[in-house]
Amino acid sequence: MARSGLEVQKAAVKALFLREIKTRFGKYRLGYLWAALEPMAHMLIMIAIFGYIMHRTMPDISFPVFLINGIIPYFLFSSISTRSIGAIEANQGLFNYRPVKPIDTIFSRALLESIIYSLVYILMMSIVFISGENFKIVHLIMLLFTWVLLIILSCGIGLIFMVIGKTFPETEKFLPIMIKPLYFISCVMFPLHSIPKDYWPYLLWNPLVHVVELFRSSVFPGYVSDGVSLNYLAICTLIIFFIGLALYRSQEEAMLTS
Repeated sequence: MARSGLEVQKAAVKALFLREIKTRFGKYRLGYLWAALEPMAHMLIMIAIFGYIMHRTMPDISFPVFLINGIIPYFLFSSISTRSIGAIEANQGLFNYRPVKPIDTIFSRALLESIIYSLVYILMMSIVFISGENFKIVHLIMLLFTWVLLIILSCGIGLIFMVIGKTFPETEKFLPIMIKPLYFISCVMFPLHSIPKDYWPYLLWNPLVHVVELFRSSVFPGYVSDGVSLNYLAICTLIIFFIGLALYRSQEEAMLTS
C-alpha cells in the first residue's frame, strides 16, 4: 500500500531526528545533561554579575525567572537558526534516498532543539520555584502559543539561512554572527518598559522582543508589556516562514544536485 507524501516525510523526519540525537549526545557520558548546562551556566553568570543591580531596579520581579524567560527563547531561536546552516552537509549522504529532502533536516533539528529547550525551561523554572522565587503562570495558553510561534519563526529563519548558505558557501561563517546582536536588542537582559518610548518603534520591529515580553507577561501577574502584540508576532512568523518555504522550493533541486 503506497504511503502519502505526509507519511513519507514524517518517517524521514523521525529517522533524521533519531540520528541527530545519536550524533549530538551519543559520545558524551552525561548525554542529554549537556543540553541544559549552557543556558544554566549562562544564567548563573548573569545572576552573579547583574543580580543585585536588577533586584534594585525591579524589586517586585524575580530576576532569575525574568532571565530564564529571556535567555531560553533566545537560545532556542539561535540554536535552530544556526544549526540549519550546516544541515545539508551533515546529512549529504542521506539525500541519495529519494524520500529524504533537505527541509526534513530542518524539521528534525527544530524538533530536537524544541524538546531540549522545553525540558530545560521546565527544569530551570522548577528549580527557581523550589528555591522560593516568586512567579505565577497566569497565561498558560499564551505561553504555549508564543512558544509554538517561536519555533515556526526559527524554522523560517533556518530555511532562509540554509538556502543562502548553500547558494553562497562563503556566507556560512557570517550568517551565525548576524544572530548575535539580537541578544542585546531583544530585551533578554532588560524589560521593554525600561527603554525610553522614543526608541520603541525601532525595537518593536524585532519579533523576538514580542516573544520575550510575552513570555514574561505570561509568568508575572501585572507585568508591563505595553506595545507588545501576539498578533504582530503571528503575522511576522507566518511571513518569514512563507519566505523561507518559497526560497527553499525555488532552490531545492539545485541544493540536491550541487
